[in-house]
Amino acid sequence: MSVKNLDKHDRFRCITVGFRVSPEEHETINRIVALSGLTKQEYCYRKCMNRDVVVQGNPRVYKALKNELAAVLQELQRIEAGGGVNDELLNIIELIADILGGLKEETE
Repeated sequence: MSVKNLDKHDRFRCITVGFRVSPEEHETINRIVALSGLTKQEYCYRKCMNRDVVVQGNPRVYKALKNELAAVLQELQRIEAGGGVNDELLNIIELIADILGGLKEETE
């Protein structure tokens, strides 16, 4: 039998919570979780419990930022060609700016 996986307060998480989302919402959640550097479980737990999600700079976060900035660039190029700006793009740009602002403060 495997060892129980306890959280940092020695609590065993044995209950599963699930919910349905659209494919677009799923993609957005995955993007935001990747930018946070947390696991999806930990990110959702913190948000549901109204706790702060503090991004710690690490290689996974930097890679996610690089990928998201590339996706933002593609969207901006599409917009320049005559497309419209959607709310999801603006939310991702705002999140990236917050993360980069926090990383800048961390290095000063």
